[in-house]
Amino acid sequence: MSLIDKFTEIIEESKKTADEVKAEDFFVYEEINGKESGDICTRPNVLAHGENISFMKYLSEEKNMSGRIKLIYIDPPFFSKAAYDAVINIRHVDGKKAGSVKYFAYDDMWRKDMAEYLKMICSRLLLMKKLLADDGTIWIHLDWHVVHYVKVLMDEIFGEENFINEIIWHYKSGGSGKRHFARKHDTILVYSKTKKYFFSPPKEKSYNRGFKPYRFKGVKEYKDEMGWYTMVTMKDVWNVDMVGRTSSERTGYATQKPEALIERIISCATEEGDICADFFCGSGTLAATAEKMGRQWICCDSSPLAMASSLKRTQSLGAYIHVMQGKGKKMPATQNKLDVNVEYDNIAGSDKKMMRITLSGYDLGKIPEKIDEKGKTLILEAAASDPLCLIEYWSVDLTYDGNIFSPQEIFSRERGRLPVTCEKIIAGDRQYLICIKAVDIFGNSSIKII
Repeated sequence: MSLIDKFTEIIEESKKTADEVKAEDFFVYEEINGKESGDICTRPNVLAHGENISFMKYLSEEKNMSGRIKLIYIDPPFFSKAAYDAVINIRHVDGKKAGSVKYFAYDDMWRKDMAEYLKMICSRLLLMKKLLADDGTIWIHLDWHVVHYVKVLMDEIFGEENFINEIIWHYKSGGSGKRHFARKHDTILVYSKTKKYFFSPPKEKSYNRGFKPYRFKGVKEYKDEMGWYTMVTMKDVWNVDMVGRTSSERTGYATQKPEALIERIISCATEEGDICADFFCGSGTLAATAEKMGRQWICCDSSPLAMASSLKRTQSLGAYIHVMQGKGKKMPATQNKLDVNVEYDNIAGSDKKMMRITLSGYDLGKIPEKIDEKGKTLILEAAASDPLCLIEYWSVDLTYDGNIFSPQEIFSRERGRLPVTCEKIIAGDRQYLICIKAVDIFGNSSIKII
């Protein structure tokens, strides 16, 4: 049976999966940049660790988020049958680079076949439709491997009449070969839920033929160093550079998308205060861009490395963030060993004390399997000379309630250097429950409660 003959079966099985999947009980275990009682319904900015299909069902059934999300952008696996690495730099506390390793970030080698891949996508698109606002739009980012099949699914789920655009994102990077033209673009399918969708496309320059003035009546013309042009509604082919190797945006993710691309999508599909969502969030580009643009956001990923990358990017912007997970009722932490020294100095003429918390050691334990032998050797040698080189960032909650981690101090690397000491003046006659959380270069979280 050909794949096209299986489409009815794919859609029916996907509907059954979307209906029967259980809403996992996600809970907030961390709140960044201010602890408040506000629920995620009244104040989004959610970073959820777990399976996106269960999380979407949770949002719909447990949090009444159906019909509230203005923009959904997803960048799912492309069915490229490739494994993608993240390049992770290892730096000593003083910022000196010890080297870099390639770490298995995620697998795009779909374990069964195209039909199973399409069922995965289809069941999730059905749940996204429930969450999408009536005036909202959904943007699904793919490439040549599967976009033609997904467009058929989108026509079925959202309606052929609700197709808006097929955006071609053209870039310079990427591979080439002698047996085909160089593949230098991705495709973004844009659909609405109803005909009353919000859309505010920007304008762009359209240069006149020969760069000379037309002088048509009623047509405004402009001139720059290239020549004469008019301003027209932006076309559906976008030339946006990929994230450069030396860019400050760079996280190491092989498939990281540029903020300029996401900014263009957000600006034309939402207004300030609207809710944006990405249920395959990866390195957190949508969350970071939405935060900078004054939008609210909801993101989800099942990878610890994606969580760590997204959290680091968004918390550095001063965002208020609910960090959630769908398993257990405690803050997730690995068995890695974090060593911390705490010292107190009396302050002359005062009943207060200076408390000094210093990271003194870290034991990664078992090195992740998805690192080659050269990388493992580098990690062992670097950690032997400086165990803290494996720490990416750390934070301190001075008033930990034993339930939600709400750090008052967050220490990230700046120009590669990691601050290892936290100093705070505290009341000398009080008891404190202090929680220190450290996140390593692989996204593992370790905690120490004092």
